Amino acid sequence: MGSKNKLKRFKENETFKNVFQPSRQELVDSDFGLKGNWNTAFFKNNNPLVLELGCGKGEYTIALAKKYPNKNFIGIDIKGARFWRGAKTAIEEQISNAAFLRTQIELIDYAFAKAEIDEIWITFPDPQIKYKRTKHRMTNSDFLKRYKKILKPNGIVNLKTDSEFMHGYTLGLLHGEGHEVIYANHNIYKQEGSPEEVTNIQTHYEAQYLKEDKPITYIRFKIK
Repeated sequence: MGSKNKLKRFKENETFKNVFQPSRQELVDSDFGLKGNWNTAFFKNNNPLVLELGCGKGEYTIALAKKYPNKNFIGIDIKGARFWRGAKTAIEEQISNAAFLRTQIELIDYAFAKAEIDEIWITFPDPQIKYKRTKHRMTNSDFLKRYKKILKPNGIVNLKTDSEFMHGYTLGLLHGEGHEVIYANHNIYKQEGSPEEVTNIQTHYEAQYLKEDKPITYIRFKIK
C-alpha cells in the first residue's frame, strides 16, 4: 500500500465514529474515557463485549458482529490503515455493534476496565518463533495476565491459527499454568463437530491456507 493511500485511510479513520485512536499517554494516564464505559458510552446497551486482538483488516470482527447482533465487538490493531476496511464496511452496512481501537495489545488493560470483557478472539497472530521474540507472542504468560484483568471471571479466550508451533506452545503453557482448556483441535476443518463460529467465518488468508490444504488449529480456554 502506497504512503498516499495510507495517509488517505488515516484521515478517513479520523472521521469514523466507530474508530478510537487514543495516544499511549492518554491510556497510561487513565485519561481514556471509554475505559469501563464501552457499552454505556458507545454501544448504548448491556450486551456482552467481545474483542478481536490483532484484527488486521477487521474481517473477523465484522463477520462476528453480523452473526451475533446481540453482542458488541471491538477489533484492535496498531495498524489503522489495515482496519480502515472493517470500519468503513461497518459504516456502509450500518453494523452498529462493531468498533475499532488503534492501540498496542500490550496496553489492553489500560483501554478496558477490570472484568469488562466477556470474550477474546486471537486470530492468526504472528507466532514469533524466534526466541528473542517470545515477549511479543500473544499467548505468553504476560499477555494472559493482561487478558485475565479485563475478562469477566468466566471469560473465554479463542485462539485460531495456522501455526502448529503457536498451537502447541499455547496448549503446553495452558496446561503447565493450570488454565482450563475447553476445546482444542489441530485441524478444525477435518473434524466433525467443530464450533460453527470457528469454521463458518474465514479471513482472506485463511481461505488461501485452506486451498493449500494447510491445517487450521483452534483452542478455546479460560484463564484461571
